[in-house]
Amino acid sequence: MKLLVTAAVFGLLAAPAFAEGDPAKGEKGFNKCKSCHTVVSDDGDVIVKGGKTGPNLWGLAGRTAGSVEGFKYSDDLVAAGEAGLVWDEEKFIGFTTDPKKFLQAETGNAKAKSKMSFRLKKGGEDIFAFLAGHGPAPAEEAATEEAAEAASE
Repeated sequence: MKLLVTAAVFGLLAAPAFAEGDPAKGEKGFNKCKSCHTVVSDDGDVIVKGGKTGPNLWGLAGRTAGSVEGFKYSDDLVAAGEAGLVWDEEKFIGFTTDPKKFLQAETGNAKAKSKMSFRLKKGGEDIFAFLAGHGPAPAEEAATEEAAEAASE
């Protein structure tokens, strides 16, 4: 019984990473993003070949903002990540709709800036759903799967 409760708790913790949008629409919508962003797995598999002006968006869902190694983010985005900003659907949509305004609200700094100048008018939930399907399995999901397997034995 204890394993089932543990599995349920881990399942709930993983839930925010799931997206409500349509990944197929998001893949199409990502065409707006690929002039600056790429999606390449940790193993080097290219999901979407794109530009390198922006960071690789592999594993974006559930990742701390401003944390891709080797990419030079704005100081304000890094500060927001250090303060606990983690990308979920709501935060992603807010950022892509108006990056500067989003960072100003997140950091409380009226002068906060983002290096991203593009604004997404619609479809953010779909693009997030697409990106959420391209990343390493979160540790919570792996623990949930292991607990479920152990409980079924």
